[in-house]
Amino acid sequence: MKRKVKRNKTNKGKEAEKALQEKMSLFEKIPTECKACLKAFDKTNKDMVMSWNVVVREEEGIVRLYCPECWSAARKLVEEVHYG
Repeated sequence: MKRKVKRNKTNKGKEAEKALQEKMSLFEKIPTECKACLKAFDKTNKDMVMSWNVVVREEEGIVRLYCPECWSAARKLVEEVHYG
């Protein structure tokens, strides 16, 4: 019984570590510009990092980056289409 519990904990730890590695590899794929307007993105600028939006499609391994202006314009368009 104890071996089974210990093995399950080990497997969960390995799965968590693998998931973290996958997320970190996606972080390296973050583009250097907005997908819509091509405005430059600086990974070292804390304000940019906190305000820009990242869209990840894990199935395809695609990472897209949007500046706050393009993101709000896209959300507004979606709301208009969806709500009326």
